[in-house]
Amino acid sequence: MKYLLLFSRAIDALNEVVGKVAMWLILLIVLISTANAISRYALHISSNAWLEIQWYLFGAVFLLGAGFAFLRNAHVRIDVVSSRLTARTRNWIDVVGILVFLLPLCYLLITLGWPLFERAWNTGEMSPNAGGLIRWPAYLLIPAGFALLALQAVSELIKRFNFLFCGGPDALAQGASSDVQQLAREIALAEHDRIERDAAAAVLADGGRKS
Repeated sequence: MKYLLLFSRAIDALNEVVGKVAMWLILLIVLISTANAISRYALHISSNAWLEIQWYLFGAVFLLGAGFAFLRNAHVRIDVVSSRLTARTRNWIDVVGILVFLLPLCYLLITLGWPLFERAWNTGEMSPNAGGLIRWPAYLLIPAGFALLALQAVSELIKRFNFLFCGGPDALAQGASSDVQQLAREIALAEHDRIERDAAAAVLADGGRKS
């Protein structure tokens, strides 16, 4: 298990780097989109190449960031249900989901996406739009993104088995403090405080009217 955990940490480090690069790509997309809008509407200049770069970068963020989202436990869960389950049950559900659904899906999309990339690479396929870009980088994102997701799935399996059979830490509990979930908790607390303030104000108002 020691060497498997080292392998898991190496995968985590890879997806951590890729995920952080994807975050900066979002800023780049915003800047390119802003420049395109200004040049199109203010200067009456447009470029299909720059428009397609936006699409390529959006695809890169979505596909290459999937493994990073899995690493951070940022994908959607039904918290109302999972919060009522034991830690072992949650981990077993993850094991089944990874083995039965996620890994077969990754395998299918890698095997379907790679021939698209190979064909575009060999033929030099170009966008049909005037001034458009070559297509193979966009097609390469499909197998690359799902390969990273499959690697992260293997890493998560190692962590689940380490918890279930070797007494290791619960990766799901560690990932429960993600930024999104923290924000959700803060919003819920703020809403709870607002309700209490409204209730207290109503009590004071009733007391004032009665006096």
